[in-house]
Amino acid sequence: MSRAPKSKRVPDPTQRPEPIAGDAPKSRAGDGKAPEPNRAAIAASKAPTEAKPAGQGRKAPAAAKASKRRRRGNTDEFEQRIGYRFKDAALLEQALTHISAITGSRNRAGSYQRLEFLGDHVLGLVVSDMLFRAFPKADEGEMSRRLADLVRKEACADVARDIELGAAIRLGASETNAGGRGRIAILADVCEAMIGAVFIDGGYVAASDLIERLWQERMLTPARPLRDAKTVLQEWAQARGLPTPNYREVERKGPDHDPEFRVTVQLPDRAPAEGLGRSKRAAEQAAAAAMLTREGVKGERLGG
Repeated sequence: MSRAPKSKRVPDPTQRPEPIAGDAPKSRAGDGKAPEPNRAAIAASKAPTEAKPAGQGRKAPAAAKASKRRRRGNTDEFEQRIGYRFKDAALLEQALTHISAITGSRNRAGSYQRLEFLGDHVLGLVVSDMLFRAFPKADEGEMSRRLADLVRKEACADVARDIELGAAIRLGASETNAGGRGRIAILADVCEAMIGAVFIDGGYVAASDLIERLWQERMLTPARPLRDAKTVLQEWAQARGLPTPNYREVERKGPDHDPEFRVTVQLPDRAPAEGLGRSKRAAEQAAAAAMLTREGVKGERLGG
């Protein structure tokens, strides 16, 4: 029995062809529909990007920490000597920096000078309080004389030497070669700057504790008499009917930043006496002390 031949299926032009697996659907031109998004590509674009290695795109903190450790190491020994540890090591660094060590614009704000201004007044306040408590029977005049003796530059320089401050000061090459680490003015100024830095870093109590540690013994055993040698000599001369002692500068030598003066003091019918000093006033005091010693005046520890 013969079979009827199969008829070929003619595609209907009005129907859309079925998509083949894996092909993205395509829109017909002019149908107004956008193609469906590729979900795999979107997912890949939203995936977290690989983290950058440490140190790329931002400054690694290791260098800053190393610099801080070096600065701290340089000041540890000095902090042990003064009995105070700074929370902000940069404050101590500024207190120890002389203007000669600053390069470039030589900005004075980066040196110890501003801290010196503050420390000078903090020192005066704390020492005044110490004197008020230590000498309840002293009058205003005596306390003023004691205060002047304890806060003068020579006294601050002595404290600076006791704590070996000179070795810690940052100086420029020229100032170092000129002996700046031993100059009274620099030692005294940096000592006051150190006090100012402690005041900012730790407050009044910390600064007061520091000053009491460094000045207590000096307050109780002053290095100079409360009445200086010139005053004593003048009173001694007046008691004997003599005129006011006459002081005369006879020599000045040394560089301008660190001169040395030689002064003589004269009274009628007595040989003149000489004194040397880093200032004219100090030389006059030394000359007066020399004359009093020669004349056998006792009962006072004479000094400048």
